[in-house]
Amino acid sequence: MKLFDVYPLFDINIVRGRGCRVWDDKGQEYLDLYGGHAVISIGHSHPHYIEQVSAQLQQLGFYSNSVVNRLQQQLAERLGKISGYDDYQLFLINSGAEANENALKLASFTNGRRRVLSAAKAFHGRTSLAVEVTDNPKIIAPINANGHVTYLPLNDISAWEQEISKGDVCAVILECIQGVGGIQMATAEFAQSLEKLCRQHGTLLICDEIQCGYGRSGKFFAHQWLGIRPDIITVAKGIANGFPMGGVLISPDFKPVYGQLGTTFGGNHLACAAALAVLDVFESEHLVDNARQVGDHLLASLRQLQADETAQRGSSHILDVRGRGLMIGIDLSVPHADVRRPLIFEQHCFTGCAGQSVLRLLPPLCLSLQEADEFISRLRSVLGNLG
Repeated sequence: MKLFDVYPLFDINIVRGRGCRVWDDKGQEYLDLYGGHAVISIGHSHPHYIEQVSAQLQQLGFYSNSVVNRLQQQLAERLGKISGYDDYQLFLINSGAEANENALKLASFTNGRRRVLSAAKAFHGRTSLAVEVTDNPKIIAPINANGHVTYLPLNDISAWEQEISKGDVCAVILECIQGVGGIQMATAEFAQSLEKLCRQHGTLLICDEIQCGYGRSGKFFAHQWLGIRPDIITVAKGIANGFPMGGVLISPDFKPVYGQLGTTFGGNHLACAAALAVLDVFESEHLVDNARQVGDHLLASLRQLQADETAQRGSSHILDVRGRGLMIGIDLSVPHADVRRPLIFEQHCFTGCAGQSVLRLLPPLCLSLQEADEFISRLRSVLGNLG
């Protein structure tokens, strides 16, 4: 049997990691500015994380959700305090797509409606409902195309008002910073007006914080920059630093009904131990503050690189730089592969990409100022070789 070929792969076998660096099976070191799709939040192979997960595995890795799991309760309490949502309820599952799937189901169970509004260029996952609210027809199978979703331009409040005012919209689902969409950012004016419209018309507001949340933006959640408080928040990726886990944070206005939601593996003992270790490191190493400080430095350095290129050449290969904290998009004048491939194979630095021309930076939140400067130096070298 061979693997089903779904990804175009770089011929690199990563076998080891530490902090913001990884090594392949030939011993080559790489600077990691992508964190495995924004999953590695506290850094690769953090000693405290290894200790806590190993200790839990020696005690109990898994048991049924039909009995009490104190680790789930500890995680809910800790996450509520550190995020500012201690009055919300937590439902633990296995992935970001599953978090969005359950958030949308819960919204529909609550108000009985079917229609959902999603933003143009949105990405919310690949399962049934999650893929339907993702604005990419290439990945929406006919069985998922049920006509329940309307995509609207980000920050065009008049378009959203026109739809919400019809009174039949179940939920709005929104990434306050779009990842796959190319680091497009919702404005505070738009987000606050959208929240008000949802309240007026009984529409539930879901913030997808799977990529932009969990400290990445320099606040615990990206929507906290915008002054809104959604009904439902979805999380995954960085919540357990690589252990598969997702969560739904649910307003206290929602009352649970037994049997509506459920999970076999979600919130298992090992996953909770991993997630608690992540919060330990967040607090002890001040990683949310670090994401903001190092992110500000990276943004300023990238804009300076753009200005330097313009001064030297009359134009720059960098058309735009946008983002918050350690979620940054570099919009290029050339296809992103022209920059990303030499970054990987010549400068030994991993980044992500979006669309046709955006480099996406999603490093571990422990990235240092020195490592940020190291990336800028490597990027400068690649851009200089483009001519």
